[in-house]
This record gives sequence, structure tokens and C-alpha cells, in this order.
Amino acid sequence: MKFSVKALLAHLACLAAVLAASPALAQDPPACRAVRFADIGWTDITSTTALASTVFEGLGYQPVTTVASVPISFAGLKSKQLDVSLGYWWPVQEKAIAPFVESKSIQVLQPPNLTGAKATFAVPGYAYDAGLKTFADIAKHRDQLDGKIYGIEPGSSANAAIQKMIANNQFGLGGFKLIESSEAGMLVSVDRAIREKKWVVFLGWEPHPMNIQIDMKYLTGSDGVFGPNDGEARVYTLTSPDFLTRCPNAGKLVSNLRFSTQLENVVMQSVMNKEKPVEAAKAYLKKNPQVLDAWLAGVKTYDGKDGLPAVKAYLGL
Repeated sequence: MKFSVKALLAHLACLAAVLAASPALAQDPPACRAVRFADIGWTDITSTTALASTVFEGLGYQPVTTVASVPISFAGLKSKQLDVSLGYWWPVQEKAIAPFVESKSIQVLQPPNLTGAKATFAVPGYAYDAGLKTFADIAKHRDQLDGKIYGIEPGSSANAAIQKMIANNQFGLGGFKLIESSEAGMLVSVDRAIREKKWVVFLGWEPHPMNIQIDMKYLTGSDGVFGPNDGEARVYTLTSPDFLTRCPNAGKLVSNLRFSTQLENVVMQSVMNKEKPVEAAKAYLKKNPQVLDAWLAGVKTYDGKDGLPAVKAYLGL
């Protein structure tokens, strides 16, 4: 069968028109559409997970969030039942995650999604002003503290570090009792103590609205218990071992995510004021759409279109 040049050109033009009218090809396979996030239950991670989920929804994905403790989230990533966690706090979780990193069953993305963070002991301002300024001062005020230190959820690396200090009588803390609770439960106890002008030592961290809602001070002289520079911290994104190659477009967005302490404080405050995390995330993104430029660089929608305009349209921008 022979075609004239004219007929061939006409055929090619027709084919090009058909392709142009066809939907763009998906960047990720169908199994990647439901991006499965782990939320370790800390308000900062709840907030950043809501921000990421909102952007994924705008791209046509169907993000799913599972609330899980730190150990369970690590296990879920290893078994590929979960895809992403935005909540690896270094160094407080470093020992807990080490076996997973060494076995290459969890991938830690570089660089961190948050710098300038910290996690260490804190006290009310009036206790600090009265002399409770360092880790070595805690034991001197055992009676005023009722022999208690307030931590977070059971199984957390931070609580393990506190329990180790108590067991080893480090800083004279032998005999102190660690009070384990959820983040919200711990803060309720701290708020109650402050209202009654009682002394309390608790695990504080930044970013968190507690830093602007509570007159609090961080203790120094921790000898690296919670990491260098008295609790300096970074937060990293974790994925299941093959997520970036299995879901390259979703993985590109996850890899692009960068937050700031100010961003997180604002969203977290809304969440702690009982606003739904997704609504708080949408409100922030509508007021600060400039953050989307870097997050969506090189990212497509689920069906292969440009990501940035799609997300802006989803947000009504």
C-alpha cells in the first residue's frame, strides 16, 4: 500500500489532533493515587500532613492519613502499608529509627523539611526566674515539682530518654516519676499547673503554639540528652523504601516540601483552637499561596497536567 506525501501529512496532522485532544497521561500508576500518610499524633505533624494532603487533593490524588505512634509508623513504612511520614524528629528519634535506616527499609529524605526546631525540658517563666534554669537545678526543686516530669505519649523516643535519665540518676533525677500522656493531655496538665502557679517540668518543643501561648523557658545544660545545642532539632520526611521510584510524581511533591517554624505555629494554633486540620491548612494556603511555587516545582496533577495552576484552582485562587 502506498501513500502520497500529501496523504501522509494529512494523516499525521489528524493523529496529532487526536493526541492533543486526549487526556494527559498519568504520571503515577493507579496504586499511587491513595498516598498513605502516617500522623504520629503531634500537632505539628498533624498540621504539615494536612498541608501536604490538601495539595495532593488539589492534584487529583486521594491522600489517606493514619494516626500511629512513632514505632508503629516506622513499622508501617517498612512493610509498605504506609507511604510517607513528615514526622521524623532528629535527634530524639534517631536511635529508634536506626535499625530501619541500616536495613534500608525506610528512606530518610534530604534535606530536612524543617530546620530551627528544638525539643527539650521547659518550665513556666516564674519557675525559671526563681532559679530552675538548668537540668542540674531540677533535683534541687524536687518537692516543688512533686517529683514529677511530664512527657508525651508512651513509646516515644523522648520519653525513653527521660526514663533513662531517671534510671541512671542523671542530674540527680533518680526517684522522679515520668508522667506519660498524649501531647494534648500533657499540655492540659501544664496549663492547670500554671493557672495554680505550681512548678512543673515538661517536654517542650518548637514549632508549637505553646511557645507563644505559655510564658515558658527552656532549660540548658542538658549534656546532649535530647541532642546537641540543648535540644536543637531537625524534622525529616520519611518514605517507604521504594516510594520515590514507585510513585515518582507524588514522590517529587513529598521531596519538595519545606516548612518554617512560623508557618507551623500559625497552622498549629488554628488546629489547637479546634479548627479541622484540613480547613486550617486550606486557610493558610489561601493567605500564603507563594509557598506553593517551590512545593509544586516539577510536579504534575495525577492525570499529568501542570500542578501549580490546578492546586490554585482547587483553592479558589
